[in-house]
Amino acid sequence: MPWRWIREHWLNWAPILKVLAVLWLVLAAFMAIPWLVLVIEREPDANAFAQSIGLVLAVVALVWAGTRRIEIAFKPWQMFLLTTLSWLSISAFASLPLILGAPQLSFTNAVFESVSAITTTGSTVMVGIETLSDGIKLWRGLMQWLGGIGIIVMGIAILPFLKVGGMRLFHTESSDWSDKVMPRTGGIAKATLGVYCGFTLAAMLAYWLGGMRPLDAVVHAMTSLATGGFANSDASFGAYAELPHLLWMGSLFMLAGALPFVLYIRMLRGSRLALWRDQQVRGLLLLLATAIVGLSAWRIGQGNAPFEALTHVAFNVISVVTTTGYASDDYGTWGPLAIMAFFYLMFMGGCSGSTSGGMKMFRFQVAAILLKSQLNFLIHPRGIFASRYNHQPLTDDITRGVVAFSFFFFLTIAGLALALATLGLDYMTALSSAVTAVANVGPGLGDIVGPAGNFASLPDTAKWLLCLGMLLGRLEILTVLVLLTPMFWRR
Repeated sequence: MPWRWIREHWLNWAPILKVLAVLWLVLAAFMAIPWLVLVIEREPDANAFAQSIGLVLAVVALVWAGTRRIEIAFKPWQMFLLTTLSWLSISAFASLPLILGAPQLSFTNAVFESVSAITTTGSTVMVGIETLSDGIKLWRGLMQWLGGIGIIVMGIAILPFLKVGGMRLFHTESSDWSDKVMPRTGGIAKATLGVYCGFTLAAMLAYWLGGMRPLDAVVHAMTSLATGGFANSDASFGAYAELPHLLWMGSLFMLAGALPFVLYIRMLRGSRLALWRDQQVRGLLLLLATAIVGLSAWRIGQGNAPFEALTHVAFNVISVVTTTGYASDDYGTWGPLAIMAFFYLMFMGGCSGSTSGGMKMFRFQVAAILLKSQLNFLIHPRGIFASRYNHQPLTDDITRGVVAFSFFFFLTIAGLALALATLGLDYMTALSSAVTAVANVGPGLGDIVGPAGNFASLPDTAKWLLCLGMLLGRLEILTVLVLLTPMFWRR
């Protein structure tokens, strides 16, 4: 009996470990990029990356030796485990160069930094970023870039299969959306990667021609498209505040990363108005325009120059709504209206199927449709009202998913904020830290974790709680919560 039990469980876990080993191998391959840069520059951090690569490859070899004959065929419960374990394990391995390299971060700080990077949150515990080696700066950008493409693939290919996430709304539009774009999931992934790389290269070139150093252009391009927000300066994008054209470029590329990548593919295949026809995209653009115009008027009324006010408001609003987390100015000093507006905007997020975090625009739109339907029903109790979104009927499973996610999203923030408050954090720091972690925004509000601060001074327990919040938010919460149910393990 024991051997039969062991064999049965090994056959269940082996496919998961085999796929994880492939992901770890990809991570090690990307670690080789900053290692090569450091070797060329003869920097001591090259040894840290060499050791990290060696450790990852040793684990990969060990796992692969035990699973090489196992066929990969997943059941739904295995997909839930694989999704969660992939983000956890990659974040752990990605922290190695930060522990072994010149930053010599503590285990807690290194994991916090890597989780923030891989989930494209953008919160940081690092100070003196300008003094870091080029390899460490490049690695911070690469982690976010890898997290960004991982988020897109997860949102398009994995979460819909698990009945979680907004891309389910794209699955039926008179026929399956994948039939209109690409015939198979593999084709979709390749096309998405092509678009993602194309945008990243365009951003690199634009930033470089705009006046950034080559390394800064590379890192900011990767973190802009990933809507991650890691920069090569403690001042974030504020280091380029005197170059407004770079702020407008940054705004454009952050917005590009927050739109559904599947619609870019449709545009490339002939549907030129695919973006504009999408209800989610129009809603996001309307929200951004309203917030930018309103806050710009507020700033101009305070005596700021119109163009300067518009530039900084547009950049920071787009950064917060798309959950990128760059800051060109400390908007915490703009006055009470601006602080409250940015607090609300932290919840929003971009579009489903993008690198953006947050609630996502489609959930607010679906909630508005459901509210309108309920009001109509109160007026006409016997009426029949068809609810549609993006020319598709809103089915019960989609509305249940939106309601369940929204409830647990706010419940997670409330619980996390309460836990942080018990550690002695003031209410502004506790609440905004919880929101920025679960929504994957980056900076919070206040003097400690605001756009002019960082998370270094928080106690270690708070950092671990925020790591949990970042992972929950990135994995759409329900993907992780299902693992905590007894029924999941009884199967």
